[in-house]
Amino acid sequence: MSSRTSDSITSHDRLANAIRFLAIDAVEAANSGHPGLPMGAADIATVLFTKVLKYDPSRPFWPDRDRFVLSAGHGSMLLYSVMHLAGYEKVTIDEIKRFRQLGSLTPGHPENFVTEGIETTTGPLGQGIATAVGMAMAERLLAARFGSDVVDHYTYVLASDGDLMEGISQEAADLAGHLKLSKLIVMWDDNKISIDGPTSISGSTNQLARFAASGWVTAAVDGHDPEAILAALEAAKASDRPTLISCRTTIGFGSPKKAGSEKVHGSPLGAEEIVATRAALGWEAPAFVVPEDALNGWRAAGAAGRAAREAWEARFAARPAEERTEFERRVAGTLPAALEGAIVAAKEKAVKDGGAVATRKSSEMVLDFITPAVPEMVGGSADLTGSNNTKAKGAKSVTPDDFSGSFIHYGVREHGMAAAMNGMALHKGLIPFSGGFMVFSDYCRPAIRLAALMGERVIHVLTHDSIGLGEDGPTHQPVEHLAALRAIPNLLVMRPCDTVETAECWQIALQSTDRPSALILSRQNLPILRTDATAVNRSAEGAYEILAASGPAQASLFATGSEVSLAVEAAKLLEAQGVPTRVVSIPSFELFLERPAAERAKVIGDAPAKVAVEAAIRMGWDAIVGSNAAFVGMTSFGASAPAKELYAHFGITAQQVAARALDQLRQA
Repeated sequence: MSSRTSDSITSHDRLANAIRFLAIDAVEAANSGHPGLPMGAADIATVLFTKVLKYDPSRPFWPDRDRFVLSAGHGSMLLYSVMHLAGYEKVTIDEIKRFRQLGSLTPGHPENFVTEGIETTTGPLGQGIATAVGMAMAERLLAARFGSDVVDHYTYVLASDGDLMEGISQEAADLAGHLKLSKLIVMWDDNKISIDGPTSISGSTNQLARFAASGWVTAAVDGHDPEAILAALEAAKASDRPTLISCRTTIGFGSPKKAGSEKVHGSPLGAEEIVATRAALGWEAPAFVVPEDALNGWRAAGAAGRAAREAWEARFAARPAEERTEFERRVAGTLPAALEGAIVAAKEKAVKDGGAVATRKSSEMVLDFITPAVPEMVGGSADLTGSNNTKAKGAKSVTPDDFSGSFIHYGVREHGMAAAMNGMALHKGLIPFSGGFMVFSDYCRPAIRLAALMGERVIHVLTHDSIGLGEDGPTHQPVEHLAALRAIPNLLVMRPCDTVETAECWQIALQSTDRPSALILSRQNLPILRTDATAVNRSAEGAYEILAASGPAQASLFATGSEVSLAVEAAKLLEAQGVPTRVVSIPSFELFLERPAAERAKVIGDAPAKVAVEAAIRMGWDAIVGSNAAFVGMTSFGASAPAKELYAHFGITAQQVAARALDQLRQA
């Protein structure tokens, strides 16, 4: 029998019902949304936000707050209701009334760039829990650097059945369990209902056993018993491993006709059922009105976090000034002044050494210069460290028992890796980068898209960028992936042609604080084409003339990455035939298209012959060079053979580029 007093039962129920009815009323007013989860999980949220979570609504982003991730983002009204009730200033009752309306602070799914106080954008199932793994990793990494008196907080997740069904959840769970992320606590809203009906129609996995097998502590409680929920959360906080708590709930709790059914998942209750639910739960307040006792209880809970924040501020103020300055710099995302000198030094060494190297190796060489200058960088690879070259000289690997390193072995978990990087970036204080084969950017795409949507600085090093990888064949040769990545708004895609451009692209990626970057790098060796090693970053222009014509240009050749050197060879062939030819390197479509039209026109020029060359499909090039330009590239998948043979087989050669230019001149 529960030991709760009548008063404690009444108090909790009033607080939880305030969540339920704000959610019910908002969904009804919008005639759109998901009332079932907020109604079912209200007890979980009430315990967490009134008894456990360390937060201060008056300072939503103070560094040592606990993080809360609503992985089940469709239940956004749960979060908006809690934020309004707890006293987040901008989530007013008027914003609750404007749920899902254009320009409101209460969009259909939580968006961290819209609503102050929301930690991450969620909605695509599985992304939230995987992002939270990155947040928990960031907490451990920063605690190892600055101490637990400055960094000591938990990451809590509310996840749905759908979150655990998505494959990324296993990648995330496996990684978190391996790293023993003990401050990660996932509350599973175990209501056994999905959109199609009972979860039993599509799955029979024992989720607790699955997570236990991945190294987690697991527990199961009644999700409507606040004392049981609190006890489970307190036990989880004392664990030395991550914890999954199954909270058995009833979706749409309180609705006489729809509770426990898929009918309440994604549709308004309707006026008649709302009246019945109000009667069933003893809630007499009209729509959007929170009774004074419930609102006061919530506001008191929200205000209670101020003491923890102020205590942290006092501890932080007692730290040495130099340490405080460094911590604040990292959290603010400001780069150290040493970066520019490191980039110039990397360029100088590349020019001095000369010789042909693959740009994946160029990237490693650059990392050896910049990672000491930017200590907040945390690298990694999806089990391809020796191929991606993302481990800088002297970088120490992170282990389950030692987070003082700066390199993470993510294993063959590309999707989980990309989402964890998002979490690290959102946490603040770190700049995550990682490596993978470019063809497997498809596995990362949902997380890359979210990074672009949120405007987070994460850096993806994508190597083996074309048919130039050779013998592994078409399964590993990306031909459509450049176009696919360039199609993502706010993603900066850069394909450097040599070590100098690679250094410049790294600088651009690090300086891009409001968007993610993808560095597209070759497996095959490429010659040094740039011989200037100044502080001027030509790649930041997006496109520039890398080789001038001997006279008024009759042909302009445009290329990226490994094909720039091929275009230079073609230019020499054309010059030998009396055709003045220039070559334009285009390290980034996005940067180039952001320049004023007049500047772009000057770079493109007015030569009668224009040829673009890239070992990929044409899609996207017309926006750069126009539809009348010739294109030398791929129109099919690749094949298995040495790289040089493949370039010849598919006609991506200097001779073919020159021939296409001559064809255009004859037709002019």
